[in-house]
Amino acid sequence: MRREIIAGSAVAVLLLTAGCGIAEKPASKANAVQPAGAGKQLDGYGSAPGSGYGSGSGYGEGSGASPAGGAAQSGAAGELKVREVPDLGSAVTDGEGFTLYRFDKDTAKPPKSNCEGDCAKAWPVVPADGATAGAGVDAALFGSVTRADGSKQLTVGGWPVYRYAKDTKAGDTLGEGVGGTWHVLGPDGKPAGAGKGTGTDTGKPGQEQEKEQEGGAKEEAKTALSVRKNPQLGNIIQNAEGWTLYRFDKDSAWPMKIGCVDACTDAWKPAEPVDKSQVSGIDAKLVGLVKRPDGSEQLTIDCWPVYTFTGDKAPGDVNGQGKQGLWWAVTDKGKKAKAAG
Repeated sequence: MRREIIAGSAVAVLLLTAGCGIAEKPASKANAVQPAGAGKQLDGYGSAPGSGYGSGSGYGEGSGASPAGGAAQSGAAGELKVREVPDLGSAVTDGEGFTLYRFDKDTAKPPKSNCEGDCAKAWPVVPADGATAGAGVDAALFGSVTRADGSKQLTVGGWPVYRYAKDTKAGDTLGEGVGGTWHVLGPDGKPAGAGKGTGTDTGKPGQEQEKEQEGGAKEEAKTALSVRKNPQLGNIIQNAEGWTLYRFDKDSAWPMKIGCVDACTDAWKPAEPVDKSQVSGIDAKLVGLVKRPDGSEQLTIDCWPVYTFTGDKAPGDVNGQGKQGLWWAVTDKGKKAKAAG
């Protein structure tokens, strides 16, 4: 009963920290949370997706509707070409002009895809058959990797290649930076704009690259999480860059479920996991991580997934506090921050 999957509920996700995600009581339909855009009533909240979820409501300003497409996300790659993307540089597109991506948790040496199941629904794989090299693309970098189901996936520079289901028209780059692990594909197989802060590509998984880079510059390491005193909210948690972290009432810690998916992540960016040894002012036991449906990992505080808000325009902003009565800054104790008085 504890592991019963309730139809229509949000996708249960794997929590990788001991003590979290183990239901104290069986999940019930009354408490189920559906992913955004599911097109049905949100059980337990009594509201349709347009209430508390849709564009400009619940997700914050600027969030768009969930993608209606999908037809353009399957089929042969066709003629791969390079186009210039502002702030990213050279990016590879398929024959229809759709942006192609790579996943930091894959490997290039040897080529291996770590995106299966729900992840592959969000990030459709690009078949190896039918790919040709167009302007700016070197066919010598093409290859393939055999997936778990026996199909052949295209690789560029050894890296498996994907599309993003939320890109609904040619030229979209909505997948860039998702989970801190998905990046627009550059013509050499590295992330587009790798010289602009995404790091040097060694062909190793993203986490290994990060560890090596950190090991070579420990003196420059920042505190990954710290506490900031806000005059109205008290002690709240911020990331290394000073951005406020938030939690979402339609997520769940018991059992662990993710309610912020699809269009939600346009405005609320899942925070990247951190090294527990690099937190200050917070009990390290509160710090964990969770695997999201797209395969990326997200930071959790006291078992709750946490996010940054695109509506915060400068470090220290708390513009997401109380959004739609669902979003809250997180205190140093892992609780919802509430204004004094």
